[in-house]
Parts: sequence; C-alpha cells; structure tokens
Amino acid sequence: MKAIVLRAPGEAALEQVPEPPKVEGHNILLQVRRIGLCGSDLNSYRGRNPLVTYPRILGHEIAATVAESNPNHPEWQPGTAVTLSPYTNCGQCASCKRGRPNACQFNQTFGVQRDGALAEFIAVSADRLYRANLSLKELCLVEPLTVGFHAAARGRVAFAETVAVIGCGGVGLGAVAGAAFRGGTVIGIDVEESKLATARKAGAAHTINTSVADLHANLFDLTSGHGPDVIIEAIGLPQTFRAAVEEVAFTGRVVYIGYAKQEVAYETRLFVQKELDIMGSRNAQPEDFRDVIRMLEEHRFPVDDAITHTVPMHETPAILAAWDRDPAHFGKIMIEVG
Repeated sequence: MKAIVLRAPGEAALEQVPEPPKVEGHNILLQVRRIGLCGSDLNSYRGRNPLVTYPRILGHEIAATVAESNPNHPEWQPGTAVTLSPYTNCGQCASCKRGRPNACQFNQTFGVQRDGALAEFIAVSADRLYRANLSLKELCLVEPLTVGFHAAARGRVAFAETVAVIGCGGVGLGAVAGAAFRGGTVIGIDVEESKLATARKAGAAHTINTSVADLHANLFDLTSGHGPDVIIEAIGLPQTFRAAVEEVAFTGRVVYIGYAKQEVAYETRLFVQKELDIMGSRNAQPEDFRDVIRMLEEHRFPVDDAITHTVPMHETPAILAAWDRDPAHFGKIMIEVG
C-alpha cells in the first residue's frame, strides 16, 4: 500500500509499504480517508521532535472508514466513518493507575513513537474508535481539538471565569473552543490577525494582537485589574511561559500545552505570592473526544476557517517542504488519502 515515509529530517517520500496484518483479536481494519498535520509533524520533519525516530510514517489526526468487519466487534461495520485516539497506555504506570492514561509514562503516539496513519490502511484496536455524525474533514479535526479541550479541563474552567489563551494556532483554537464550551469568557492572544479572527468565531469574546497592542494593559482593562482566572499557554516560548505566570490573577491557574524548546527563567516569588496552580496538559481523555464531537455536531466551531490547505496524498512531501520554509503561511493542513 502507499504511505508517506519520513526517512530522515527533511526527507519525505511517497513509498510502498506492507499492508497491516490480517484482522484478528480486537483490531479493526480502517481505510484512511484524511489526515491532518500539526506542529509536531512539522517538528518531526525538521528533526526537532525529540520523541520521533526515523524512518517514520506520520499522521495522528485521522478520519477513516471501517474497511473490513471483525466478528469480535459487530458494532463496527464496513463503511462506518470514524476518528480515533492515536495514543497507547500501559495500564500499569502511575498515570494509568490514577485514571489518567493520556499521560501514560510509556505512551506511543501514532506518527511519533510508532508509525502513523498517513497510509492507505491501518489496523486499530476497537476501543480507540469514535463514531460521529460528522463529515470527514470534521472527523479529522476531532483529535487536535481534544488537546485544547483537555487543557481547559485541566484548568478547571468554570462558567463566567475569564480565560486567556496565548497562541491561536491549531491547538490554541481547541483551547479557545474548549474554554468557551465550558462557559468561560475567552480572550484570544496572538500576533496574527487572521488567527484572531478565527479565534473569535471559535468562541473568543475578546482578542489581543500583541504585535500592535500591549498585553498587560489590555488584560488589565479586560479583567478590571485582576488578571485572567486561567491562562492557557499554547505557543511554547520562554517569554509566553513567563507571561502566563505574570499576568494570571492571584490564586489563578496556569496550564501549559507542550513545552518550551529552551530553558525558562522565572520570577518564582509569583508562584508563592499568587498561590498559583501551575499544570501541564498532555494529549486528551475519552471525555474530551466526546465533548469535541458534541461541539462539532452542534456546529459550534468554524471548521472551514481553521483549514487553510487540502492536498492529495502525493503532494505531501511538497507541502511539508513549503510549510518548513514559510510556516506563517499555513494553518491546518489536511491530506486526502482515499
């Protein structure tokens, strides 16, 4: 079957690879229809993802249809459109035993620690599948949006709380939508007006373009001088990591998605003086998938605004190279596989 193989940093190609093994046990054979690309895929292409090894088939944002029935799972019939959770969990580590398998110590994500779904077929355990009354492009957006939804859940966003989201790219949009879905008053923060326009459609009540406006002064005005109750950082820069701690309200919550690629120096007295809750957020839980699907089924997310490029499978190497050269030109990229 055809697949996009990342042989080494900067070297992606359409190749022939073995098909998945014959369906057995609890696996369901899927025909891949669409794959979304995200920042981690770009980092893998650039050789900056410390978790990826080469060669590797990319792809963890997945829309597919069931290709073959499995008598052990008659609920999944051929032709059923699905998305899926691309993570694994061991069931034995501290995270798994606490009921937080999204942070499994030994997790292997499609397209990172194991081959992904940028191929014509994949076999996936039935317990990872989700069905929904959604189009293929909407199904392909579910997983990336769950990452931001999980960050909003980690931040315990409650009705009428003020939530600032720093960074309104793909993951940040999920955080904007997730915080608004929970009843928060959301402030989207970015340096690109086009991303802020999409953030407003995704649920942001206010936006701040920090390329032309002062972050502190605007947050001060929007929160009556208190600062946001929750700040979700979705960029991964030392200055935005610090800004989250500096700008959040006393006794507020800071949630970091991903991590900065450089060391971050903090004024640590703020941790104590403000008595802050500072949290990381990794992947997503099943309830995040269910919430995102419900939001998309209710047409509460600007799907077409979030997707900037859709190309056929054979053009994947070219669009990865173009994305590498000019990342600001791209939002959500989708690959049509089948």
